[in-house]
Amino acid sequence: MKLNKLCCLCVVAALGGAMISLPALAHDRVLHSMNALQDGFLHPFTGLDHLLAMLAIGIWSAQQKHTHAWFIPASFPLMMLAGGALYLLGVVLPGVEHGIAASVLVLGLLISFAVKLSVGAGMALVSVFAMAHGYAHGQEMPVSESAMLYGAGFVLATALIHAAGWFVSNTAQKMLASKLPRFAGVMITVAGAFFLSSLE
Repeated sequence: MKLNKLCCLCVVAALGGAMISLPALAHDRVLHSMNALQDGFLHPFTGLDHLLAMLAIGIWSAQQKHTHAWFIPASFPLMMLAGGALYLLGVVLPGVEHGIAASVLVLGLLISFAVKLSVGAGMALVSVFAMAHGYAHGQEMPVSESAMLYGAGFVLATALIHAAGWFVSNTAQKMLASKLPRFAGVMITVAGAFFLSSLE
């Protein structure tokens, strides 16, 4: 039990450190290793806004305490694919960067206040954010790479980040009630506010 508690505290400390040390917004580094699956998988880890939003989805979903709460994080990567497809089809989606920054802020607030929503409402909310994240991924995909493999890579990475957030949230809630996830939510909220203030 002490080891699990230490692990959770380390995750929160790492989250705080990442917020200080990593670039504020994603989309400033495009991976291009000629391996579309690998590039797609690594891309969500290259921007703090993407990473925090995906981690927050897992944390908040675990707070829902509903049998089908896993539908919420499951819907996010699927709608990310839809957002990426919109870009590839030439559809103009306005306010993508603001949508991504807002997703971090809103999800942080939901975690901080342990807001409970129905599964359907939760899926609808995260789907809106997922479209913005997916569209940005589509914008950054190297033109020479396979869209299918690149998409599979970032969907896999997203699912793993969701799962990490879910695991940490569940474990923390069992040991420290809701204090640790809510503290993480406050940090995510602050990051989201910073992302929004950094946009012109």
